[in-house]
Amino acid sequence: MQKSVARVASVSLLTALIFSLVTFSAFAQSKPQRPETPQGEGKRNKRPVPKTEEELKKEAEEKERQEQEKNAAVDPGVEKVESNIVSVDAVVYNKKTGQIVSGLKKENFAVFEDGVKQTISNFATPESPITVTLVVEYSKWTELFGRAQSGGWDPGTYEVIRPVASFLTRFIKPPNDFASVVAFDIRPTPITDFTNDPARINATINVLLRNYPAFRENNVFDAIKFSLYGGRTDAVVLDQSKDSAQWQNYGGMVDVKAKRRAIILVTSGIDTFSKITFSDTRKLVQEAGIPIYIISTANMFYKRYEMQLPDTDSVITGLPSRLTFMQAANELRTFAKESGGQLFEMTFESEVNSYIESINALLRSQYSMAYDIDQPHTPGKKYKIEVKVDVDGDGVYDDKQYVVQNRSFYIAPGGDKNDGKSGKSSK
Repeated sequence: MQKSVARVASVSLLTALIFSLVTFSAFAQSKPQRPETPQGEGKRNKRPVPKTEEELKKEAEEKERQEQEKNAAVDPGVEKVESNIVSVDAVVYNKKTGQIVSGLKKENFAVFEDGVKQTISNFATPESPITVTLVVEYSKWTELFGRAQSGGWDPGTYEVIRPVASFLTRFIKPPNDFASVVAFDIRPTPITDFTNDPARINATINVLLRNYPAFRENNVFDAIKFSLYGGRTDAVVLDQSKDSAQWQNYGGMVDVKAKRRAIILVTSGIDTFSKITFSDTRKLVQEAGIPIYIISTANMFYKRYEMQLPDTDSVITGLPSRLTFMQAANELRTFAKESGGQLFEMTFESEVNSYIESINALLRSQYSMAYDIDQPHTPGKKYKIEVKVDVDGDGVYDDKQYVVQNRSFYIAPGGDKNDGKSGKSSK
């Protein structure tokens, strides 16, 4: 009897020891670490800012105008009038088949602002080069959610790393395509600035693969704001050298002058405690007018454990509730729709290839158009944008057969200065 008790006690002690070691090793890891040796000469990649012939022409005209103003006599009876242009990117595809429609011209489109038809002043057909920022959730929740895919055989972070790695290696082609990667948990951290270097892309993937998430928090809203407008953050991981500063100001996608811009967001959508609210983030997305293509994760976890999830977020463990998962899905759907992007709800990892192929096709098939604002707009006011298409040119809009994917709103510059862009909450 005593031997049995002693044997049970030994087994229990051994089990407790193994559990402690596993727990300690998991929590002892840190967020993505910078390489020990500097990469290259420590120089940062130049941000892709190619100027079109039209932009160069406008710069020349503006320079000439400023010179004329400088030499002209002051006339108090003349007021300076600034013209504004609203840019709209659109993708057209068949409702039933999902096939993207190419070869359309300016005459096939009509743009409406608050129901009033606008005159399209600029129009460009789809071009191949793309510039994207891949924003990937990389937290302890990511690790937990992702393990539902493999039953614990693979690290849970593979669920978010695989879509990023697949898109970078398959669809970013030098010299004209550029991509940056931002990983986020409690705050967003740039892994690499915009690059088209295959070696740098592989190094980016390796950083994500060989590290382990450091924090549990998923601040999705802060990450979206950062990827769009930039901000002060940790220095870019792969740009580090011994003389580099720990902090730097990172420019967002709105600062990039490229014809085809987009954000690819890979996330569960669960937000823990971002500095800004959903409403703030939604406004920023509407203002930017940059399409956000989203691959939502953790869907397998939700389907497997839905009935075991709490009715409200757990105070002790922090585990999200069923309602939180549903709310996250609705928020992601809103961001995708109102930015002119699209949401892909991934349940099985086998779906990744079809999703990234669709995103690549949509990115490279955008029609770029713009219209001038002739009438004064109220600063800070939201104006609804609708794009209609007449594919066959018969004078009738083909709303029933085709879908036009574009940004939903334009917000006039100005208005309340203390909005989400400043980082203050509207609560």
